[in-house]
Amino acid sequence: MKMEPKLVENRWNPELERKMFNLWNIEMMEKGNVFKKELDSNKKKFVIDTPPPYPSGWPWHIGAAAHYSQIDMIARTARMMGHNVYFPIGVDRNGIGVERNAEKMHNISMHKIPRAKFIEYCKTALDETEAKMLHLMKMLGISADFSNYYRTDSEEYRKLTQATFIQLWKKGLIYEDTRPNNYCVDCKTTIADAEIVYEDKPAKLYYIKFKIKGADEDLVIATTRPELLCACQAILVNPDDEKNKKFVGKHVVLPLFDKDIKVRTHPIVKSDFGSGADMVCSYGDYNDVRLFRELKLEEIIAIDENGRMSKNAGAYAGLKTMECREKIVHDLETRNLIVKKEDIKHRTPTCERSKTPIEIVPMKEFYLNQLDFIKDIKNMAKSLDFHPEENRQLLLDWVESVSIDWPISRRRYYATEIPIWYCKSCNTPHVPEPGNYYQPWKDESPFTKCAKCGNKTFVGEERTFDTWMDSSVSPLFICKYLEDKKFFDKVYPVTIRPQGKDIVRTWLYYTLLRCNQLTGKSPFGHAWIMGYGVDDEGKKMSKSKGNVIDPIPIIEKYGADIFRFWCAQETSLGSNFKVSEERILKVSNFMTKLWNVARFISSFPKSDKVELVETDGWVLSELNKLIEKCMAGYNDFNFYIPANAVREF
Repeated sequence: MKMEPKLVENRWNPELERKMFNLWNIEMMEKGNVFKKELDSNKKKFVIDTPPPYPSGWPWHIGAAAHYSQIDMIARTARMMGHNVYFPIGVDRNGIGVERNAEKMHNISMHKIPRAKFIEYCKTALDETEAKMLHLMKMLGISADFSNYYRTDSEEYRKLTQATFIQLWKKGLIYEDTRPNNYCVDCKTTIADAEIVYEDKPAKLYYIKFKIKGADEDLVIATTRPELLCACQAILVNPDDEKNKKFVGKHVVLPLFDKDIKVRTHPIVKSDFGSGADMVCSYGDYNDVRLFRELKLEEIIAIDENGRMSKNAGAYAGLKTMECREKIVHDLETRNLIVKKEDIKHRTPTCERSKTPIEIVPMKEFYLNQLDFIKDIKNMAKSLDFHPEENRQLLLDWVESVSIDWPISRRRYYATEIPIWYCKSCNTPHVPEPGNYYQPWKDESPFTKCAKCGNKTFVGEERTFDTWMDSSVSPLFICKYLEDKKFFDKVYPVTIRPQGKDIVRTWLYYTLLRCNQLTGKSPFGHAWIMGYGVDDEGKKMSKSKGNVIDPIPIIEKYGADIFRFWCAQETSLGSNFKVSEERILKVSNFMTKLWNVARFISSFPKSDKVELVETDGWVLSELNKLIEKCMAGYNDFNFYIPANAVREF
């Protein structure tokens, strides 16, 4: 009897995927019952706090496509283990990235057009990219409930963010204060420590002569920020510095500004850096902030909210900081006050979004108390199951570094508004009851009179929340917190939080903080942390570097199964993984071999009678070892183990 393979194609053809995708898509769109949540059965629940992807531009990062493919592997693994899986999908549509994208697309400036008009630009800028992103996720075979995907800029989501703020306000965990804050002059807003990236950038160290008052002698001071001379309030030397201790107690004349400044001692000064003498200005860095408080110095604002020199800079007022630096250096050189200039690498704090060096500017902002919860977060960090284990330390290291409360207010437009109205007479803040979405910058006040003075006129708050105030309540939103208590009690805490390691200090940390403050519980039991997609040179892929690969042509050429198997077998969980078409092609060759094995098997007729020979027993023994190895990988959500074990088998 001639045996013909039932599989006609002699190699895997992505066209088969497209046929399945079309059937699947029709089923989802018309019936809406594919991968829909079914949490009413008695099976053990498995809830995924899926990271809502950020559609701030296109193409979508191929590393992100790999990330979400592996998150889908978590969901499929849980289903095959008999769990009842709730796998929601959201889209993150808040924040500075959205605003910058809208400004670029429409060639506009946020602060130069009406707020309502700019918000509309942001919405339309997001819609097209969002549609492409959701289409790609379906192409990848992501088995989520797309019929019920959520948006973080929806009225429902923003209503929850505001409700949680109101709860924390009533608990006394929110307060307003004027403090020196990280400020991005490009984004024009305060940013939190977690949004800062430190980069070693080329810089100049200027050695400047400060005239000792009443003596024919100079004290040389080295600085990278000569533009802050106008804000200098103290000169410090180390108390053990033999070279400079003779100047202690004397006064120097501030170059170009003709002001007397006293020389003091402080152990923070490094005698072996620069000239061994530091000028303390408001504010070059957070050492200056601390020293101003400790020494009770009077603050002088040198740089304003537009990144220009203030009136305190005298003749340099109105100049941008770099322009001022160049002009001051020129004027110092003209007066023969610069001894030398030295090229150095300077650890520079930059805004994570704009890549602009941050300034420290005193601003009046709202703060969320986080310092009193550090112990709680450490305990949660220690009790979570981390995949891989070594990434637990990323969280613990960040928690140890937290030294100030979280500034949560931003001076942006496309974000959730802070729900506060102020009495126009006595300025008392009034916070409404939760349950509605409030836009105080345009809505009428829900209050009839001031609780303090009885005045009937109010002014709405114009600031918005830090975007992490929204993102940090994602487990609460998907579990219907404050909306459906029965559902919430059934599914919260969620099972697992999958995410990238670059946002451990933000999304993971802030979610633990906020959810613990609101519920007294850790929001999830497992934290699954994936590495970065990097190019063949090991550089992290980013649009700014121009090394991002669009995943759609790759998937159309090779198919989603090949792409998914590639990202599973490329690297172990938590490690960075190299991305190139050549690597994906190698997986394509393997999948063809696997297809041909299936094709060969399909040529045999079905039989109820099975007779095992000795070699069959050996193969089945090896198969059992394979199953044990694969299950160990699946139980750790590490798909590198089963992918490579199956390939070797």
